Amino acid sequence: MSARHAQKEVVVKSVILAVTATSAIAASLAVFAQSDAQSPVTRAQVRAELQQLEQAGYRPSGEDPNYPQDIQAAEARAAARNGSTAYGGVLSGSSASGSSTTGLPSAPASQVYDY
Repeated sequence: MSARHAQKEVVVKSVILAVTATSAIAASLAVFAQSDAQSPVTRAQVRAELQQLEQAGYRPSGEDPNYPQDIQAAEARAAARNGSTAYGGVLSGSSASGSSTTGLPSAPASQVYDY
């Protein structure tokens, strides 16, 4: 292999590496730009939405056992008042966190821990 051929191979590999690196950077920038396509929400917008929710009956507190249901209900009432759909929580559906399951056979505690 001649020195000129080896030098040409190094140049080709360098070009391939540069194109690959540039493509990776361009792809990551495109993804970042897409995630930033939605304009950020300002403090004034957040305060206005919170005020609308409070007028619709939502009372924010640190220890609210009915958190998902009460804010969703307030969002629905606020949307009905405004004649538009609110963004945020899901208005339909249910949550069964911590509820007991039905239809499953229950085993005595002594059998659960027997190996």
